[in-house]
Amino acid sequence: MSSNILITGAAGYVGGSIIADFLSSSSPVLKGSRITAAVRSDEQAKLLSESGINVLQLDLTDEKAVVESLVKHNINIVIHTASSLDLTLALNLLAGLAEQQKASGSKAYFIHTSGLSAFCPETGWPQGVMKDSGPIFETEKQLADSFSLRKTDVTITETAKALGITSFIVVPSTVYGKGTGQWNQLSVIFPIAVQASIKQKSVSKFPEDGNIAGVHISDLTELYGLIVKKILQGSGDTIPNGTHGHYFAIAHEMAWWETLGRLAAAMEARGLVASSETQVWTSDEAAAEATGVPAIFVEIFFNSSANIIVDNAFKLGWKPTWDKARFFENIDDEVVSVLELGKAKSSLIDSLFLAAKN
Repeated sequence: MSSNILITGAAGYVGGSIIADFLSSSSPVLKGSRITAAVRSDEQAKLLSESGINVLQLDLTDEKAVVESLVKHNINIVIHTASSLDLTLALNLLAGLAEQQKASGSKAYFIHTSGLSAFCPETGWPQGVMKDSGPIFETEKQLADSFSLRKTDVTITETAKALGITSFIVVPSTVYGKGTGQWNQLSVIFPIAVQASIKQKSVSKFPEDGNIAGVHISDLTELYGLIVKKILQGSGDTIPNGTHGHYFAIAHEMAWWETLGRLAAAMEARGLVASSETQVWTSDEAAAEATGVPAIFVEIFFNSSANIIVDNAFKLGWKPTWDKARFFENIDDEVVSVLELGKAKSSLIDSLFLAAKN
């Protein structure tokens, strides 16, 4: 099955890495498909075009433009990484896929990127362990009004079903590692922690420890690739999808205090902090000021965990190559990336401030 794949957020960390890894893949099915990057700005379009990438400069808030573009370019698979919070963008893309599906008669597929915070007790998710092959959608629907990410996930799944579009929701955990995209190669959580620590000359933690789930960017893009390959091989409607189609990208867990201790040791070795001993934030407001994350979200952002057992991804054949030991052995890479690349070119924090305001 030859397809035209549109990846939104292509100038971002995750979207850019998906494009780069897809284009460098040796997979015959991926090589046989046309991959297009959706970006916002002239500067982003110019950089990606000069790198030999098919680029579509598109305002995802403009439904008419989105629909016309998806039909014109015969897009039948969308991987949406531009925003997990802004429901309007996803609905516009679904409308475009629906029109393309009518015009071409070919099946359309939508892969949405959510966030692990929707599945954390800190945001109202039930305590206890749950498999991602279990009643994830039903639980999200019951709790949709209490957290915006859950509302977005549920609306996307139900809208896609009503339009006859097969949907999947990928839920990344804490992503680390240097990305492979052209525009932004920095993740979010660890670079912000590193930058705040450099500013303060110390690494700080919240008063209560917790486990966080992690995944290397290369393992995350591999999961997207597995879903797309199944679609291209004609089994996109037989693997878990729709109300059963949550795919959690959780490769391993790690204790947050231990992780920050390792980070502090790496930063002390480089003379970036005064001590390998971690400090404790005096308040959420102090953490917010140092990290630049809204106070209402700061502890969820850095210190939330989800008791989800990965099932769907492993059934697809997902085999993460990074575990906790490998991450800890290479944690200095997170510091080096910040020193080399500076601040991440991410709109996520802006989205959080908007959500906090609303």
